[in-house]
Amino acid sequence: MLLKRKSIEKEESLRPPAMSERKTERRRIQYAPVTLSEQAGVRYLHFGTEWIQGAMRLRKPNWLELEYSRKMMSWLLFNTQPRAICQLGLGAGALTKFCYWQFPECKTVAVELNPEVISVCRSMFALPEEDERLRIVEMDALDFVNDERNTGAFDVLHSDLYDATARGPVLDTPEFYAACKRCLTPGGIMTVNLFGDHPSFAKNISAMSGVFSKVVCLSPTPEGNVIALAYTALPQTDYDTLKARAADIRDTTGLPAKKWLKDIRKALAL
Repeated sequence: MLLKRKSIEKEESLRPPAMSERKTERRRIQYAPVTLSEQAGVRYLHFGTEWIQGAMRLRKPNWLELEYSRKMMSWLLFNTQPRAICQLGLGAGALTKFCYWQFPECKTVAVELNPEVISVCRSMFALPEEDERLRIVEMDALDFVNDERNTGAFDVLHSDLYDATARGPVLDTPEFYAACKRCLTPGGIMTVNLFGDHPSFAKNISAMSGVFSKVVCLSPTPEGNVIALAYTALPQTDYDTLKARAADIRDTTGLPAKKWLKDIRKALAL
């Protein structure tokens, strides 16, 4: 099964328009069509093509079916009791559901631009109804992170923002990542879904590195997804502590934390 780089619903890139477009009125935002398929007990989300944009195993609706989404949770090695988590780009709702059910004391917020994606996640991907712990915000991710009310609001920020043509993350500037950092608490961590063989990879790493104290990349998935961890401050920990924590994460969540630790240990010289 092929997996295209994760794509948010917005077909219109937020990058500056081409020279031929700058004197014209801004075009109305166009959304890629939301379509579904099922194979071998897994339901897939698509945006009008055969490429997979999200997935849910029907017998395990709250599990992270795609490997890249499991790696997005690698911040758990440094914070096992988050108080507030935000997901930029809902996709099929996998990260949002996992965090909602896994951390009952935590508030979870998902920011999604396309109302049809929110509706499909609720009707076809078992997204829970909103309550005091779960909030689904229909909003542009850039507006959300620039909203002063979200300053210092989250321990963890997941960013999974691609346009429908997979030209790289829609939001990839130093200004965007600086706004994301402002949304994090001291010591907070951001994880970003990138694609290692895409020209946007180096641009995003450079933008993050200029804003965050440290950026670490996990090894790529077979599909080419590379998860970057961006730290607001260098983690004060040692290898033995992380090793024990990785074993506990594996026992309590089923996530392969020991694999993450191999990459992180090398990058942080633990």
